[in-house]
Amino acid sequence: MECLMGMSCKDFVILAADMTKTQSILVMKNDEEKLFPLTDKMVMAVCGDSGDTSQFSEFISKNIQLYKMRNGYALSPSAASNFTRRNLADYLRSRTPYNVNLLLGGYDDTTDEFELYFCDYLASLVKTPYAVHGFGGHFCLSIMDQLHRKDLTIEEGYEVLSKCIREIHKRVVINLPNFKVQVVTRNGIKNLEPITAAKLARESKD
Repeated sequence: MECLMGMSCKDFVILAADMTKTQSILVMKNDEEKLFPLTDKMVMAVCGDSGDTSQFSEFISKNIQLYKMRNGYALSPSAASNFTRRNLADYLRSRTPYNVNLLLGGYDDTTDEFELYFCDYLASLVKTPYAVHGFGGHFCLSIMDQLHRKDLTIEEGYEVLSKCIREIHKRVVINLPNFKVQVVTRNGIKNLEPITAAKLARESKD
């Protein structure tokens, strides 16, 4: 009942996460935070059980910060994603597994590349140019497959996500009105204008 999506291009990684918090058949709030900064140039989008998402994301974030304090440099997106996957796999084999799905995107200073990683609750990890978690993936992956290019601009990437979210609003019976959007560039993390049902409706009229 949740949706995360992301794309990596030559000059940025863009991530979007719905802001809906549900409990059973009830909508509890429409301003839930599901995008968590790990470093100055790395963001993790997390969905799943409410308590698990907040605890696991904070655990990963603090450990990555601790690594930087101890060693004097930050983990790369590849190292951070493998660290996250290993912890998720270890907890999966314990009595307290975390039921979380996540996307991790960021900029690697050493290779000058933007990377996006897809990881599910079974700790399956893969590097990918674009990814979606949730029911929205049934509709969004084909749109991304058609429109994604490595040389997209931030504005074009934002428009691709807008097309995906418009399709989710049209096709999926579950109400996901608001999506928060963040972009990672060589200069750091930036919040873009949220993609909401009201915003898309105004654009359709224009």
